[in-house]
Amino acid sequence: MHDDTGLEAEVRELSDVVEALLADQGGCEWNRAQTHESLVTYLVEECAELVEAIEDGTVDDRREELGDVLYQVVLHAAIAARASAGAFDLADVVRDVRLKTVRRHPHVFGGEDAADVDDIVRLWSAAKAVEKASRSSAYDGVPRGLPALSRAQKLEGRRVAAGAPPAVRRAAGAEADDEAGADADAADAELDWGRDLLDVVDRAGRDGIDAERALRRAVRERETLLRAAERRRDDD
Repeated sequence: MHDDTGLEAEVRELSDVVEALLADQGGCEWNRAQTHESLVTYLVEECAELVEAIEDGTVDDRREELGDVLYQVVLHAAIAARASAGAFDLADVVRDVRLKTVRRHPHVFGGEDAADVDDIVRLWSAAKAVEKASRSSAYDGVPRGLPALSRAQKLEGRRVAAGAPPAVRRAAGAEADDEAGADADAADAELDWGRDLLDVVDRAGRDGIDAERALRRAVRERETLLRAAERRRDDD
């Protein structure tokens, strides 16, 4: 069993530390100057470090990086609580995600039955669809800030789930429409290369491969080889 009292106390103490950093008197000037927008760079960096710890680190690395991401959550919530309009605090954030998690697992917290993982996914998707009923497109809600490979697979997954036909690549020399913008010219070599890469990403999806993770692994392998070659040169 987990020590819930200890957990509550530790989260409260972390929240108090962040509040002290943001305090007008005796706080940290750098922290007080931050906004949600200015902290995005650090949030992205901390999430990337957590991914690296999970895929290529130790248990201690994972513990540390999870803490760093948690700190970002607490800091953002504390900044939001100080806002003059639309304020919310850490308790609101925790409550919202707790209730959402319960809603999306009716086979655990409700009266639904799930015979297998497919049933679980179906129930989760149905619950999410109710929450996001205001969305007008199957592709709404795919963050533009996702890494490109991840976003490509997410969009393709939405297409497949919706039963929509595959996207048709424009013929060479075709004019870009208004939504795509002037840069989306089919004659653009960079764009054409990107379209070829999308075909590879789609094939990875059909094979059940996470393209972003696969590329991260390949890049780490290349870095290891490059570093090994560098050490050999230094030893000569």
